[in-house]
Amino acid sequence: MNEYFLGKQPILDRNQNLVAFELLFRTDQIRNTANTTNDLSATANVIVNTYSQLGIQNTLGQQLSFINVDTQLLMSDTILLLPSKNVVLELLETIKITEDIVHRCSELKRMGYQLALDDVIEINDGIEQLFPFMSVVKVDVLALGKNALSALVNRLKHYPFRLLAEKVETREQASYCMEIGFQLFQGYYFAQPNIIMGKCVDPARLALLKLITLVNNENDINKIEIEVKQQPALIYKLMRIVNSAACSFPQKIDSIKHAIMALGLRHLRRWLQLLLYATEESNVGMTNALLQTAATRGKMMELIFIIEYPHTESQHDRAFMVGVLSLLDVLLSIKMQEIVDILNIPAEMSQALVTRDGRLGKVLKLIEAKEKGDFAIVQEILSELGFLNLNELIQIELEALSGGIRINEAA
Repeated sequence: MNEYFLGKQPILDRNQNLVAFELLFRTDQIRNTANTTNDLSATANVIVNTYSQLGIQNTLGQQLSFINVDTQLLMSDTILLLPSKNVVLELLETIKITEDIVHRCSELKRMGYQLALDDVIEINDGIEQLFPFMSVVKVDVLALGKNALSALVNRLKHYPFRLLAEKVETREQASYCMEIGFQLFQGYYFAQPNIIMGKCVDPARLALLKLITLVNNENDINKIEIEVKQQPALIYKLMRIVNSAACSFPQKIDSIKHAIMALGLRHLRRWLQLLLYATEESNVGMTNALLQTAATRGKMMELIFIIEYPHTESQHDRAFMVGVLSLLDVLLSIKMQEIVDILNIPAEMSQALVTRDGRLGKVLKLIEAKEKGDFAIVQEILSELGFLNLNELIQIELEALSGGIRINEAA
């Protein structure tokens, strides 16, 4: 996994309450600088890390994020991947204002996006065309003397957007900006960007996580087919498994949609969950061991829930999934909370995976205690469950180990 770094600088109101963060690309944890000449690349890095790796809730909580946008990103459909309720699109001063830019800003505002202008130091005809679509205008206070700054603010006050003083570095600057009417503040005087470090999930595994989410929440075979088609290696593995003798289908599978329908969403979901542990050729010994343990946990949890809820297949599936996913934090070296955020799974499953609480969590905790040979905890949980004894648990474990969950064709 590659490390990534993200700068997060607070934006405050007049009472120094936190109202937003600006997200900034950073190349390392030590230097608080970006060292990049490519605005689109830097912004893309921020978007990917915030929304795909860290998870927006982990990064920002309830606050808005200001994200720098250049001409290319502003005009592309990629920007629509950003959730309008969470972001403010901050137009860089390098954008040349044209009719197309004005039209695009109008369009984005109609779609519910908030927009901001960055590094404003004067009003000209080009900038003024964008004012009707702006929620915030950021003024570079370092670039202007007191008189020029006051004059600019007096002109900007007549517009309905909020004024943000950026690059505020001293107490005197902060007091003066407050005095002349700024509503929002950002700069080293208040706080330097906080550097967040994380690890990028292997793209193949991230794609699998997203596909699992789609299969969990979507019964539209066409949408699932479209997602599978974007992953050539997965197509190969899927066709191999459904055409294998082990599957015993009456006819050969000749299309992706046919393969998905023949396998069924339930089996597809389980196959994808196990495939997560077999995507990398490196660390083969570790992944094989994790795979075996994850498969056994999943099957044991399923068998236990079949005993407790014999007629509720959805409970069996959830139990299996919790068992299989319970080792992903070890495999991916990221927090389990980040994984469940990506998967968007039901609360009871998230609770089981993150804190081992709830019925699912209790059974997972039981299986983990059995793996460790901690029979005091095993007996305690068996007593709490009330429908299972130690001999039955051992028989369930033996059945899970000999069940032969077939993923050899997937590896």
